[in-house]
Amino acid sequence: MTTMKMKLAIVLMASGTVFFSCKKDKEQDKPTGCTVNVQNLAGAYRLTALQYKETANAAPVDYLAHMEDCAKDDILTLKSDGTYSYADAGTVCTPSGSGDGTWSVKDNVLTSDGTLNGTVAGFDCKTLTYYLENSIKTGDKLTFTLVKQ
Repeated sequence: MTTMKMKLAIVLMASGTVFFSCKKDKEQDKPTGCTVNVQNLAGAYRLTALQYKETANAAPVDYLAHMEDCAKDDILTLKSDGTYSYADAGTVCTPSGSGDGTWSVKDNVLTSDGTLNGTVAGFDCKTLTYYLENSIKTGDKLTFTLVKQ
């Protein structure tokens, strides 16, 4: 009987060690250093989601689904020197939508001489989400999701 209790105790201790050592710390899973600034935002991005809400209470509409396929694979490269380039990558549209310009970010507000304008809603060092209000009509909201490539 003592041997059986000893084996059970060892199995329980081993199980407990494995169970508790595998527990994830949510704070550890969060990326660090993802401050919204030019240096951290710099990189090549592809648009992965584009949602439009006509009003705050309206259901979001997936605008990405309505875009031409040739526009869905384009790459936006934000450079740490405050310039950007937009490459009509993959399937090229006619006419090509490539271009370049300048951009900046201050207090979570993106500003450019092109279409990169809006307020940053989230950034985890890989995915950038920003929105633009009153873009088509008063009270509407366009939300862009870009993923670093």
